[in-house]
Amino acid sequence: MRDFERHSAQWRDPAQVASQWQSAGDTDPALLRYTVQGRWWETLDELRITLVVTRETEHLVIAMRSDDAGPDISFVRLPHPSGLVVDRRGDVMYVASTRNPNQVFDFVPACPQRGRRERGRGIAGRRTLIPVRSRLFPGSLYIHDLGVIGEELHAAAVGQNAVVRLEENAGYERVWWPRAIESADGPVFSQNHLQLNSIAAGKDLDDSFFAASTDRVSSRRPGHLNFPVDRRGVIFSGRTREPVVRGLTRPHSARLHEGKVWVDDSGYGTFGPCDDSRFTAVAKLPGWTRGLSFAGSVAFVGTSQVIPRYRRYAPGLDVGTSRCGVHAVDVRTGEPLGSILWPAGNQIFGIDWIGSSAAEGLPFRSGNGTRKHARDLFYSYAAAHTDG
Repeated sequence: MRDFERHSAQWRDPAQVASQWQSAGDTDPALLRYTVQGRWWETLDELRITLVVTRETEHLVIAMRSDDAGPDISFVRLPHPSGLVVDRRGDVMYVASTRNPNQVFDFVPACPQRGRRERGRGIAGRRTLIPVRSRLFPGSLYIHDLGVIGEELHAAAVGQNAVVRLEENAGYERVWWPRAIESADGPVFSQNHLQLNSIAAGKDLDDSFFAASTDRVSSRRPGHLNFPVDRRGVIFSGRTREPVVRGLTRPHSARLHEGKVWVDDSGYGTFGPCDDSRFTAVAKLPGWTRGLSFAGSVAFVGTSQVIPRYRRYAPGLDVGTSRCGVHAVDVRTGEPLGSILWPAGNQIFGIDWIGSSAAEGLPFRSGNGTRKHARDLFYSYAAAHTDG
């Protein structure tokens, strides 16, 4: 009987079930403690957005917003979350989980089910992003960034030096790769040679751009401590499959904004646009820049601490003062508007936003009563896109 009771008590926490991860319900409160600088919460309030951030090494996805009631932070735990993109046309958020096998989670806003007694418990008046699907893909894809190109979800398959279209049935198709990996024996998809890790998504592949740490295939590969990084990074044109920008250092998070390609020059802690084949830094921030999203004239840029064994990948940074956080920057002036910093945080990967009127946050919060709230939510929600 004791074994029955023990087994019956397992997998009762919605945090475990939603992420299919037994330890998902155990979150160190220190990981959620934060400090803010400047007009961080005021900026989110004025933009009327819910900002979502992946913290990959802490296995956290965090949502933040503010309104007249004050700041609001919520989260969900996923294994090593990396790429993040919101398709705002349908209010669907996709999050990549880069473990073997890779996963992509789909989140949509929840609403109460019609006619249920639990309608007023826990979720009335809230629009919470809930996971409704996970697709598993081979770990060899080594998925980093995600992007919606046209109307289809694509991923930077770093492990194959290519961009893949992710299919509804959990299949994938290689749809783009740079000329740099082509050889007499065909394209080199067998190992990561370029760190092709981000997607500036256009209306189609030809109008998109892709960032990588190099455009040369060699015996020294990303992850090797002797891999050359300083000023070796590039932006590839989707149309020509050739570099159109050079001189970057471990670039990440390429994005299209107002007709220009913007990118994080991670190894120097900067971000900025690319004009006439040249990168121009708009601001230097306190850490390894990764994660970039635009809301009007405001750029949200992530900074991470530098992993000690890879400190040579950051020749332009003071490694000792690097901070884990997100910074709101006015792209017209380069002036910082506000920042949120996590003293116990480490790595930021993806950043994107959804309108607060569509979604107010994620299922879990710290503090008393949150487990009951989560149980009520997952018991009685309906996806906003369904007739619950």
